Amino acid sequence: MSADKMTDSWEKLDRLGADVSEKLNLRQAFADDPKRFDRFNVSLDDLFVDYSKNLITDDVMVALRELATAANIEGWRDRMFAGDRINVTENRAVLHTALRNLDGGPIEVDGADVMPAIKDVLSRLKAFAARVHSGAWKGHTGKKITDVVNIGIGGSDLGPVMVNEALRPYHIDRIRCHFVSNVDGAHIVDTLKHLDAQTTLFIIASKTFTTDETLTNAYSARDWLIKALGDENAVAKHFVAVSTALDKVAAFGIDTDNAFGFWDWVGGRYSLWSAIGLPIILAVGYDKFEELLRGAQAMDTHFKTVPLDANIPVTLALIGVWYRNVLGASSQAILPYDQHLSRLPAYLQQADMESNGKSVTRDG
Repeated sequence: MSADKMTDSWEKLDRLGADVSEKLNLRQAFADDPKRFDRFNVSLDDLFVDYSKNLITDDVMVALRELATAANIEGWRDRMFAGDRINVTENRAVLHTALRNLDGGPIEVDGADVMPAIKDVLSRLKAFAARVHSGAWKGHTGKKITDVVNIGIGGSDLGPVMVNEALRPYHIDRIRCHFVSNVDGAHIVDTLKHLDAQTTLFIIASKTFTTDETLTNAYSARDWLIKALGDENAVAKHFVAVSTALDKVAAFGIDTDNAFGFWDWVGGRYSLWSAIGLPIILAVGYDKFEELLRGAQAMDTHFKTVPLDANIPVTLALIGVWYRNVLGASSQAILPYDQHLSRLPAYLQQADMESNGKSVTRDG
């Protein structure tokens, strides 16, 4: 990264920001330039992004891309895909993209290919979901599962909740999914009061199996189940875990064969693509989950290969920089018009703020 080029880029953007704030009127901009819409849009397959209604000009977009180049965005992107430890705070790789690398080659972290482990977890998730859907997995009293309760918080809740709501038209009729995240006891009590313990399966989503909010709700669910069925051994037939802490999982009463792991290089806000996506698989089936992975893989390929001026993630990110860092906007509205996308703003709020809501630069 060239410090001089970065400084020049910011100074140029500041000048453009002052000019745009004073002079740009969008209604007039469209009247003066009938081709504004044609220039300011990008697409991938049937995904279309119109950014022509933003407070931008051609000069602004050129300057933003110059800033991206000066910041070596393409270099950092390539390092991310290569498994380099670009998370300098925790000294970790940032490799959620590997979870969607269904048709790609090996991806290494510290010299080890992570793809065999990813494919193994996906295979286990597929097999488990098939048992639940077919009725081969039965509860303690021999009844089939009808309800699944995911207990998690943050990325272990927001992503799966968002996707399950978005894909509601594709839900498998026989399985109903519920989500509990609030440590306030009312959340789990209100959820459980309508369920039959004999046909309910719980997913405890906590990588370390130490998350206070999640475990508080998990033990409440465990107590409810044991009280209803009268046998502590019932836990193993009604609880599974998404965790790597197998000793703690076993101590809770869960069979470790029914624990599905993920890795330190998967940030919580991106974890729905990992085993954290188990409630998605149970709701819509593994084939639909794989379609979801392939859609994400298509965007990963687009991000990795398409030039900056036609790159959807880069374009949206640069417009965000323009509004926040240059024009001084203090808030951003995400307004889904499809009711099934009603949980998208909450998911994006976490994804955006955990990624960008920093008060310290990479250099300290």
